[in-house]
Amino acid sequence: MGNVLQPKSEEAPKSKSQILSGVDIQVSRRHNCNNSNNTKVTEEPYPLNKQNTASQGDSLQPPERDLKAPADDTSPTSSEEVAGKSVIKQAWKLEVGKPASGKKQSGVATSPSSTSGVISVKSAVFEKWAAIDREFQRPLAKRQLSDESKACTVSRVRKSAARRDPTEGQQTPHADTAQTRQTESSGPQLAGNAQVTHRKLQRELFSTTDVFRKVDAHAIKAGKELRSKEIYSVQMITQAITEGAQTELQKLRAIWTWLCHNIEYDVSGYLGLTKKVTSPEQVIETGRGVCCGYSTVLQLMCRVVGIKCEEVSGHGKGIGFRQGQTFQNTKSSHMWNAVNLQGHWYLLDSCWGAGSVDMDNKAFIKRYDDFYFLTDPENFINSHCPDEPEWQLLDEPIRLEEFEKRVMKTSEFYRLGLTLIYPKHFFLVTENGEASVSMGFSQPLDFTYQASLRSGADQEEPSTSIGLLTVTTGSMKLKLMPPVCGTFDIMVFARPANATGMFSWACSFLLECPEPAPVRELPENPFLSWGLQQNAKSLGLKLCQHGSDVTLLESGSFELVLHTTRPLMMLCELTHRDLDKTVAKRCLATQIEPTQLTCHVLCPYIGYYRLSVFVRDYESVGDSFQNAGNFLLHCTAGAINLNELFPANLSTSCGPGVRTVNAGLSKFSHTAAQLSTQQGKCNITFHNSQDLELHTVLSKEPRKRPGQPLSRHVFFTYHASKVTISIALPEAGVYKLSLYGKTAGSANQDFNLLCDFVLRNSSETSWPPFPCSYTAWQKGYVLFEPRSGSLEPGSWVRFRVRVPGAQRVSVQGEQRTELQLNKSRVWEGEVFTGTSAPQLKLAAAGTAGCGEGSNSMAIIMSFDVLSGQNEL
Repeated sequence: MGNVLQPKSEEAPKSKSQILSGVDIQVSRRHNCNNSNNTKVTEEPYPLNKQNTASQGDSLQPPERDLKAPADDTSPTSSEEVAGKSVIKQAWKLEVGKPASGKKQSGVATSPSSTSGVISVKSAVFEKWAAIDREFQRPLAKRQLSDESKACTVSRVRKSAARRDPTEGQQTPHADTAQTRQTESSGPQLAGNAQVTHRKLQRELFSTTDVFRKVDAHAIKAGKELRSKEIYSVQMITQAITEGAQTELQKLRAIWTWLCHNIEYDVSGYLGLTKKVTSPEQVIETGRGVCCGYSTVLQLMCRVVGIKCEEVSGHGKGIGFRQGQTFQNTKSSHMWNAVNLQGHWYLLDSCWGAGSVDMDNKAFIKRYDDFYFLTDPENFINSHCPDEPEWQLLDEPIRLEEFEKRVMKTSEFYRLGLTLIYPKHFFLVTENGEASVSMGFSQPLDFTYQASLRSGADQEEPSTSIGLLTVTTGSMKLKLMPPVCGTFDIMVFARPANATGMFSWACSFLLECPEPAPVRELPENPFLSWGLQQNAKSLGLKLCQHGSDVTLLESGSFELVLHTTRPLMMLCELTHRDLDKTVAKRCLATQIEPTQLTCHVLCPYIGYYRLSVFVRDYESVGDSFQNAGNFLLHCTAGAINLNELFPANLSTSCGPGVRTVNAGLSKFSHTAAQLSTQQGKCNITFHNSQDLELHTVLSKEPRKRPGQPLSRHVFFTYHASKVTISIALPEAGVYKLSLYGKTAGSANQDFNLLCDFVLRNSSETSWPPFPCSYTAWQKGYVLFEPRSGSLEPGSWVRFRVRVPGAQRVSVQGEQRTELQLNKSRVWEGEVFTGTSAPQLKLAAAGTAGCGEGSNSMAIIMSFDVLSGQNEL
């Protein structure tokens, strides 16, 4: 409680009476009004303090101990006894209790026998000087509290709960007199004159490391200059690198920066290949050292600038650590530091701040990491567990067993702003073959993972196909579904969203699968996560009903619809373990509309598929496509026959869409990309507002039987702006109908593809081709009868046709037949096909096609007359 003992110096040791006469402690018998933790004080014999200083003139504060003092109380001292004695050997024990009802506590200590007055209390005499001498002479890097000092340490309350009376401990922290030399109590406590404040979080000490830019630059530059001059003195180096630093925090930062940039980890010494470098002089001169080398040098440098600093030994999840490893009954192998700033202790690890070790190549990787500079204890405890619980600096220290269970989180986990939602511990066990990990984050991030099956001491090659990774706004979920029994190491990686750099390891888990689910070979997903990507909104997509969950397909077909906020261009990719790329292209048909994207999917095999969607702005032709979403499909039945897949070489624009809208085509009778007919015949109608010249191409591969060109099975009819495309299919199967257009009258302009239609014909009827039309067949002409282009020989056929502006219309075969104009302005008549002429030709005079007012006849259409040789 403020009494201090300086170890042996050049002066002769003082007697007990000399020591007792040199130190007084004033304890006020009243309640501290600042004590919000209901602290009460009871009298107990004062335990022995164990000193832990390094040299004369230094006053370093060792860690608090959470051990209670001996339970045997001394008898209460009355006020009369106090008056008759000059020294009362009485100590005080702090305990957390409840205030008396209706009374406000205001004071640090209260005697059990009195409520007022001031008692002058002398510290108990420290014993075993020889043990202290031996402790003082131990090397600084190896100094630790002995078992005896652990048993003789003052008990304390929770760190933020202790309050000191203004009259208590008025000695200067660095006082060095002949009477007494102050050292610290065995635990993180406030200095004698420290203000009662809370320990600040790292972000409260400094909002960003940019505030240290000048300090860091100076420390790095000065360090290079000192090494070039072969200056290895701790004091000279410290004074040089802290020059210009105004505060303790800036000085500490300069020391930290110098250490991290000038000392490399002694990998060969750690592995026993060379002699381990441990002494401060060797560490500075050689520029390498193990963890205690870092911590020792940092402590010595802090002393030079008057910063209280302690070395802390304990367990670290560093070199060679594997999830599931136990530290029970093993000697701790790591050291770091604790420093006292403004009366509060903070943690830092310059060894980990300098870089990491690649054990595969037995090399040190110099990678500066300032996360370990004044790390918040709540985060530090996930990777560092001190031998003495007090150095956890937690209100409620955790046990070593809990430390072992903690999830291994790297500095990148905190730097990216991740929070662990589930699980709280590293060990996962599958239930029904599944287990999950979920995290939250405040900034857009991309994620990926690796799963490695442990096989003895080895690991198999990592895989990313045993789970479903889903990333949405503010959260990530990884559903793990191991295909086999065993133990898996799971590593989660992250990086800022849309970044192109490498992923950083964020955290790790251990997965135990006692019984896998039914065999599920998931497809690899190189695009990281399932469902829509979290940047899908910025890409122009709205939320869709298909998320990261598996979509079950019982019919072998699937339609993905994505609504958009602006016109987008889309590409899709489908993968399956048995699906080659050529066949995969015939499994997809995409339709691109101004406010909607549709992808039609056919699954030729049972199993799992990955459907990936890529988009870009429709007009930004030079931009690259970005992955917008990945969907997991599970086809359980109804796989599509390979002969029934989509036609080869489909364009990305199937069905009416952005292209047809831009071309002025509208009001399509069929708005989907696919048409199915059970009769083998269909009509597609739409309006052509810009009077485009249109053309179609019908194709099918393969054709089962020969016949007329498929172009004869498509027929155009124009009525004002309305266009009708009639299709009569010669056989069952899947067809592609491509619609082209160009500006009317533009002889030098090529036809541009407007869209593709997929026609599925289930009818076995073989429909004949349409008549063959010629260039004289103009817009506005309408053929009512006959619609077939193949006529039976020796039969009468009724002709009905509208040819606006025509003066004469006739049919020429074995004989000429003139058609008559009826009241509906339709030319009609009965025509005999004959047996000798192979064709009937429909001709007109006086039309635009043959010159208005001319009596010459222009052939506008022809019909085939069947015979034994040309029957279908």
